[in-house]
Amino acid sequence: MWMGTHPRGDAVILDTDISEKTLGKWIANNLPCLGQSVKKTYGDLPFLFKVLSVNTALSIQAHPSKELAAKLHAQAPEHYPDNNHKPEMAIALTPFQALCGFRPVQEIVDFFQKVPELRLLIGSKAAEQLEQSMGQDLQTISSALRVCFTKMMKSEKGDFEEQLNILVKRVSQEVAEGKDVTACNGELLLRLHGQYPGDIGCFVIYFLNLVMLQPGEAIFLEANEPHAYLNGDCVECMACSDNTVRAGLTPKFIDVTTLCDMLNYTPAPRSSKLFSPVVDEVDPYVSIYNPPIPEFAVLQIKVPSTTRFYVVTNIESASILLVVKGKAKGNPSVSKSELSLQRGTVVFIAADEFLSLELSPGQDLLMFRACCLL
Repeated sequence: MWMGTHPRGDAVILDTDISEKTLGKWIANNLPCLGQSVKKTYGDLPFLFKVLSVNTALSIQAHPSKELAAKLHAQAPEHYPDNNHKPEMAIALTPFQALCGFRPVQEIVDFFQKVPELRLLIGSKAAEQLEQSMGQDLQTISSALRVCFTKMMKSEKGDFEEQLNILVKRVSQEVAEGKDVTACNGELLLRLHGQYPGDIGCFVIYFLNLVMLQPGEAIFLEANEPHAYLNGDCVECMACSDNTVRAGLTPKFIDVTTLCDMLNYTPAPRSSKLFSPVVDEVDPYVSIYNPPIPEFAVLQIKVPSTTRFYVVTNIESASILLVVKGKAKGNPSVSKSELSLQRGTVVFIAADEFLSLELSPGQDLLMFRACCLL
């Protein structure tokens, strides 16, 4: 579900009294609604808000920097539809599983032993280069990691399919015998292979961190960060772009060379990928996810059922409010008409406007609010 003004998913306005039918057109005719700083800096809503429900794994991918986005858009606008970068943040609504960033090298090297098919695919020379890089400077490690990953991703289709089939057959046999296949990520391997048979992305699980988020936990992905969302529901916020470089686990256009060239090959533990919110100093019901980029922040608003009235306060930025749980009646500061809020309701709030809520009895209210805190 897309909420924003991107041309590929311009939000539809449900209020029939408003002549403009999409949010993008309404904002273009009412630019002061963005807030002075956002209007001056961006001239449009600088973020795109989404809800993802992931049952089948989403692609192995990364998002380009502004410089690379402009280059890719100029070269292939059919695949890269705008010239903007796309840093993004995912906040879990349910237990949420993702691949994110390169694992510590020791973990990857350990898989060379536990998954001999992986080592055979990469080749002894590249594998040994990575093994020998451990304990050396970061540049040497990253360089060796780049060689290994690129060798795997660019391997001949027949070669990786052969090794993948051998691996899947072996792990399936071990599962049938009741053996523990945790050491080789067996459960995830079989699940991904079931969704994307014979796909090179099945081997990527041995290079990237496997992260499991609990509701309210988040990950932030900067440019060039390899990732894939595997399972679960989340709210997601990003700069207003639809540029994605893909290389596996997808029927969509893949661009392996661009992905391998652009990636950040700095290994890091999975714990470093988590992004924590900060409780608002004024409102204890608000937690702020404020990543180190200017285009967006997300506020989580959790109002307990013991509270009858609550005000979504005014801020200096246009914002989009999403109701995830609970019900309430809302009275906007600029309108006499009452809003009915429930699970799935989306409300655009102009800069410096507030929204007074009366909660339905006995129900907690959970909302997320995307905005730009310049």
